[in-house]
Amino acid sequence: MSAELPILIFGFIVGFYMAWNIGANDVANSMASSVGAKAITLRQAIVIAGILNILGATFIGAHVTNTIRKGIISTEILSDPHVALVGALAALLSAALWVSFATWKSLPVSTTHSIVGSMVGFGLITGGFSVVNWGKLGAVVLSWIISPVFSMVIAFIILKVIVKVILSRSNAFELAMKLSPFFIGSTVFITAMSFLFKTPMGKTFALGTSEAAAVSLIISIIVGFSGKGLIIWLLRRKKEKDSEDIFRNIQIGTACYVALAQGANDVANAIGPLAVIYFLVKTGSVGVTVPVPLFLLLFGGVGIACGIAMGGSRVIKTVGERITTLSNSRGFAVEFSAATTVLIASKMGLPVSTTHAAIGGVLGVGLARGFEAVNFGIILQIMLYWILTVPVAALTCMALFKILEFFI
Repeated sequence: MSAELPILIFGFIVGFYMAWNIGANDVANSMASSVGAKAITLRQAIVIAGILNILGATFIGAHVTNTIRKGIISTEILSDPHVALVGALAALLSAALWVSFATWKSLPVSTTHSIVGSMVGFGLITGGFSVVNWGKLGAVVLSWIISPVFSMVIAFIILKVIVKVILSRSNAFELAMKLSPFFIGSTVFITAMSFLFKTPMGKTFALGTSEAAAVSLIISIIVGFSGKGLIIWLLRRKKEKDSEDIFRNIQIGTACYVALAQGANDVANAIGPLAVIYFLVKTGSVGVTVPVPLFLLLFGGVGIACGIAMGGSRVIKTVGERITTLSNSRGFAVEFSAATTVLIASKMGLPVSTTHAAIGGVLGVGLARGFEAVNFGIILQIMLYWILTVPVAALTCMALFKILEFFI
């Protein structure tokens, strides 16, 4: 009993550290384009993202998590509680260290892939090559291409349409206002589907594919026209009205959705392994899935919010300012493409990373203006860190496993 408390305390410290790093690195997924387009200030972005990440993590985050993230290694290695405990601690710490290093370098990486790489290292050090699901790992590698390319194409097309239909016209503001229910409604439709289609929430309300689509469509129509009225009200006192003002308001709403979804989805990267540690210490065993208590979700959400507040500005500036110049219409295209990519790819069972989708969206709007509008130097740096994520996290986990095994 005397040894259990220090182990549990260490687990909570490492779990909070991972959550902190998720906030510091992944906040760029939701807020970078809004800050880069000057739709909101950096301080506003940090406050909004912090609050929404806590809400998303606590109330929408998964209350049951797989003990093996993404099924990347066999559950056989969990049969020994001591090995499982050391492995969970090593995986959590190694992933956190890599994300922390990337954040220090101001580069966005996938926190999910950091955990995946750590789990691969855990599997290799305890069971060898046979316990690693190489097919699943191949799917993760495939996501380095799928997520950014899909998002890039969507963002490219959306921005081209916006420019041709609205921004290139002399009456751009009137056209943007007239079409605002469509843009708002499309965003809300994607948002609603992400919460209702093939999700625990959708199952709670017994919604199939057609029902989820119908409900999402109804919500999108109502919010679309209501949103137009809200924009008119917000702009009523502004003397000089510009079409970008309309996209500014839509963009802020999209950024808020991505922040909420980020908290709901990414909290598992920190709290999943922590839940394994918690139940191993408390019960001495763990199954294929473990329940995640509400207080752990709140703990993770607060950790993410702290990371956003204390370290989020570094990666936000990289994504929002260093890749290409963003306006409100371009920022809207980025956020819509990222949200759409995550929804479609994840529901099709394809490997997807919000970080990769966000970068792909920024690249897409940059390319829509020409190759000279993109800083390919920073893009190559980002891609290099994506490639390094899995092997570096795996090797770090293997080293940490041996160190922790000596002390625990």
